[in-house]
Amino acid sequence: MSGMRVYNFSAGPAMLPLEALTVAQSELTDWKSSGMSVLEVSHRGKDFVACAAETESLLREVLGIGENYKVLFLQGGATGQFDAIPMNITAVGDRVDYLNTGQWSVKAIKAAKAQGLDVHVLADQAGSNYTDAPAPGSFTVDPGAAYLHYTPNETIGGVEFSYVPQTGGVPLVADFSSTILSRPINVSDYGLIYAGAQKNMGPSGLCVVIVRDDLLGRARPGTPSVWNYAAMAEADSMLNTPPTFGVYLLGLILKWVVQTGGLTAMAQRNRAKAEALYGFIDASDYYRNPVALDSRSWMNVPFLQANGELDKTFVAEATAAGLTNLAGHRSVGGMRASIYNAMPAEGVQALIDFMTDFERRNG
Repeated sequence: MSGMRVYNFSAGPAMLPLEALTVAQSELTDWKSSGMSVLEVSHRGKDFVACAAETESLLREVLGIGENYKVLFLQGGATGQFDAIPMNITAVGDRVDYLNTGQWSVKAIKAAKAQGLDVHVLADQAGSNYTDAPAPGSFTVDPGAAYLHYTPNETIGGVEFSYVPQTGGVPLVADFSSTILSRPINVSDYGLIYAGAQKNMGPSGLCVVIVRDDLLGRARPGTPSVWNYAAMAEADSMLNTPPTFGVYLLGLILKWVVQTGGLTAMAQRNRAKAEALYGFIDASDYYRNPVALDSRSWMNVPFLQANGELDKTFVAEATAAGLTNLAGHRSVGGMRASIYNAMPAEGVQALIDFMTDFERRNG
């Protein structure tokens, strides 16, 4: 299998579009006739400043980001934003509302409590073992809350909201790490969107924050400057050295998104891939998906087999067949297929074919 491109079902860092990687490969040792890699040029040189500006412009175009939002390229991953968000838009003692639908929600809630906030969990899906999202209208946001936070897609459990929570004017904050660029969204529904890049946007190390202007300038004293939204916006995300390769590769991936039809076409492809895999699992007597039908993720598909003792065998044989990183998260077991934007329909079909054969031999 040496030298062969596999179908990589990793939840992140994840499979990236070969078209973008090929361009990066061709430019790796000599970017823009500089005689240097993009990894080596100064982030304050005119070529990289222009690259970062183009990447931001493309992201605004693809997502439809209004002029009343700032786009920040930060470090620390989405996990860093669990603390940075309270530091930037709350004071100690403020009430904040959260929806708990899985392990990433739990981590965000823990960080908010550590920041001295009055944290209210309006919906806690732990009782269902995180196999569903709360029903629309089943919770009420406090009008005095500083924000409502939710995770549109829980990567580990494969639970996804089918709707945007209504907040009655309270700023809506969302961790879009696993779904950003997978379909159109209405950015104006949100006060703040944040997303780690390592799913649909590029390599790990870059976190994109999209924050509405009215939420800027509120940072608490002592907020680290690299996480101070107003300071970073003023410096065009270059208060310190940004994750330059991540910004560059995000630009290449955004060009690929545009060239392949934009987010509407991306959504059609992603929906078709998810429906094919879920359809196969549901029709099988050997495999099952534990997530409620109305809460299934397009991006992360966990599944269990009838004989759990064969999980390691399944993963090993799949890997040998060029289908990698299918082991479920260590906290939940089973298998998980992450089928982000770069996963082609052929990869999903190859997985279905393998699962069919495995069931035939072991069912």
